[in-house]
Amino acid sequence: MARQTRAQRAARREARGGEEGAAAPPRQPDRPVANGDDSGRPERRPEPRQSSQPHAHPRRFNFIRESWGELQKVEWPTQPQLIQGTVVVLVACVIVGFYLWGADQVFQRLVQNVFLGQ
Repeated sequence: MARQTRAQRAARREARGGEEGAAAPPRQPDRPVANGDDSGRPERRPEPRQSSQPHAHPRRFNFIRESWGELQKVEWPTQPQLIQGTVVVLVACVIVGFYLWGADQVFQRLVQNVFLGQ
């Protein structure tokens, strides 16, 4: 079904005439609770509260507080995990270093003997 334009919706409301509440769109039904409650009761969510006072903290303090909250959720590694990760990185660096050193030696001889003819 194609979406209706504003003019089409207005015309439909006018065609309904003097029905009570014709100007307001119909209310969406509440969703059933998805937490395993089989009672079939709709889930009622509280309306968000509107604060009359401005934010008590500047934005940077909100950022620091939220960052600290996220750091509390982090699963920090144990000492054995940290040591194992460090060893893996060091071994990988040594392997890549030897590979690059060997490739450099090969290409150095290739360039000197083939391209430069020395």
